[in-house]
Amino acid sequence: MSIAAKTLSVITDPLFSVIDKAVTDKDEAARLKHEVQTQLIDAENSALKSQMQVILAEAAGESWLQRNWRPILMLTIVAIVANNYLIAPYLSAMFGVGLQLELPERLWDLMTIGVGGYVTGRSLEKGISSWQQGK
Repeated sequence: MSIAAKTLSVITDPLFSVIDKAVTDKDEAARLKHEVQTQLIDAENSALKSQMQVILAEAAGESWLQRNWRPILMLTIVAIVANNYLIAPYLSAMFGVGLQLELPERLWDLMTIGVGGYVTGRSLEKGISSWQQGK
């Protein structure tokens, strides 16, 4: 099961259970479930498109910094993590010196959201695309 399907099922499973209990006509219940699922997927697709438009606008911007601030930020955080968990421990073990940089929890969260958001966004995008092709 894809991440998109898991995310959607967290919302739809309890709702579908309520529909099953409240609606006695199975055809009507199936229609309602389909309508709810379609609206949720359309809303998620719309949100992804909006986020994509913001990123595309930044990428098409005139300023080099405007186009590259997100990747620079993510690479900086990754460099700090690589230093703290790979480079500094080895330098400390070999030479007795290893400078570790403090990574505030908010930056760690930002990296997690950045990487997780990319992976989740791509998974949702693929899931929605395959769902729409299966219509």
